[in-house]
Amino acid sequence: MAFCKSERHSIFSFLRQRCHKPLSGYDAFFIFTCNAARNDFSGQVTMKILKMLALIVIAVCGIMAQGFCADEKPPEEKITGSASVGVLNRYIFRGYEIGKSGLVIQPSLTASLKGFSATYWGNIDTNQRNTTTAAFANEGRKGFNETDLTLSYTHPFGKLSLTGGYTFYSLKYAEDTEEFFATIAYDMLTKPTLSIYQDVNAYPGTYMNLSFAHSFPVYKKVTLDLGASFSYFIGRGNFWKTYDQSTGDYTGSKYKGFHDGMVKAGFSIPATKAFVIQPIVQYYFPLSGDAKKTMGYDVAGNKIAFNHNGYVPYSLVAGINFTYNF
Repeated sequence: MAFCKSERHSIFSFLRQRCHKPLSGYDAFFIFTCNAARNDFSGQVTMKILKMLALIVIAVCGIMAQGFCADEKPPEEKITGSASVGVLNRYIFRGYEIGKSGLVIQPSLTASLKGFSATYWGNIDTNQRNTTTAAFANEGRKGFNETDLTLSYTHPFGKLSLTGGYTFYSLKYAEDTEEFFATIAYDMLTKPTLSIYQDVNAYPGTYMNLSFAHSFPVYKKVTLDLGASFSYFIGRGNFWKTYDQSTGDYTGSKYKGFHDGMVKAGFSIPATKAFVIQPIVQYYFPLSGDAKKTMGYDVAGNKIAFNHNGYVPYSLVAGINFTYNF
């Protein structure tokens, strides 16, 4: 019985010192083996077998103890995010012209934790003017005309990352709507990213966008940021019926095809470790004849777009973004 008492005491004293907690399950194992050996009529043979088993268990437990006890409390993940405001000469969304005659101010706030993100985004137009896409009740005045709320989850797989999410659009120039979206991105030189958006409310349709981006170091931590994107759209609801001159209304086939393209260039200038200034220039252009097609003018002198949601003009957007990361 010397092994069951002295050996058990010394080994488990060592493990208790390493782990700072009792190992009662292992104590029970040794008590069981000792009692079994004492009650067995061939105790010597049984004891040899149990000693071998016990030594194996002790060796395995000693190795596992280091892994289980090294990091009892993993570091807690903190909420990260950013707060930003952009000041631009116009507001273009997926090629459509929404703000064109005055400065637009676009605040946003994002918070992220364990892959989950929540984003608020808004648009303030200092001089709202109607376009083939947007119709303002208070035209000619400034207005806070859009609020977007997005929830998403991103999961990395090495250099590949997958994102799924939902966005609610609260609009003052059109009907409110909502989308689900999925994005797949690969971390390589041009960071190719494919995003698919599905409107499930007011404007049912599928918008697919392929984008590329790369940053070049310029001076110290200042970078030159270049990017481009190209899209394809498929209209699915009656809203997307195209303009038919024979009926003078939107009774034609549903709009689909290559839609808008965009190229951009800008700089990222860290003012502090957390605060970044980003001057930017973007150029939007139509990718097909149907995307830019107009059908003359209405009685008020406004352009009639072939696409019910408006046409894609050639648009230059310039401005500056201020971002604080936390």
